[in-house]
Amino acid sequence: MRVNKYISEAGLCSRREADELLLAGRVSINGEVVTTGAKALDGDEVRVDGEIVRTRTLAPTAAAKKAVYIALNKPVGITCTTEKDVDGNIIDFVDHPQRIFPIGRLDKDSEGLILLTSNGDIVNEILRSENHHEKEYLVGVNKAVTDEFLAGMAKGVRIHNQMTKPCKVRRIAKFGFSIVLTQGLNRQIRLMAAAFGYRVTQLRRVRIDNVRLAHLKVGQWRNLTEAELKGLLPQRTQW
Repeated sequence: MRVNKYISEAGLCSRREADELLLAGRVSINGEVVTTGAKALDGDEVRVDGEIVRTRTLAPTAAAKKAVYIALNKPVGITCTTEKDVDGNIIDFVDHPQRIFPIGRLDKDSEGLILLTSNGDIVNEILRSENHHEKEYLVGVNKAVTDEFLAGMAKGVRIHNQMTKPCKVRRIAKFGFSIVLTQGLNRQIRLMAAAFGYRVTQLRRVRIDNVRLAHLKVGQWRNLTEAELKGLLPQRTQW
């Protein structure tokens, strides 16, 4: 079994995050630091940051077998990390009885919808930009929104040495706009706005594909419905 899957199935983090641990040299097998593509065999001792990663050897209960998929209205100040030593980490904030991890990230100084799950197999499918999963945000800025600004944002902006994909943008207030992205570059909206001389003062994600924030209050979470799950991954029939 590839070691990223081994770590994910142990409930430590998603496969994507396991790959980051591997690239950072934080994973070892039988005392030897390994990188992406390494495999763990039966009887191997896998460690992350020196701590043994233990597989789930006990037979799960019927409740534990069912994967968890939740929507959280993340408050400002909560960090989307599984690192328990980070103050205000999202795992401690949710305090779910099962081991879960976030699907993607939402900046510490942003709020709104983020999905969390215990099923590491779906994370990359949802995050892949080529799958065109839409994410909608409501954004407040420090000066009046102009037609030129909206057109420039929609066309694409050079950040992180690449052009952002064309996106949907519309004015919702004198100092506010909504934007729908199909990619998730680090601090993308803030950097895009800054390219036109704007500073983001408030940012809230309100939708991921067919999953909407709706009336979920800040700090509250709920389980996703079957319809929402099918909308996120329509090709899947087994959950």
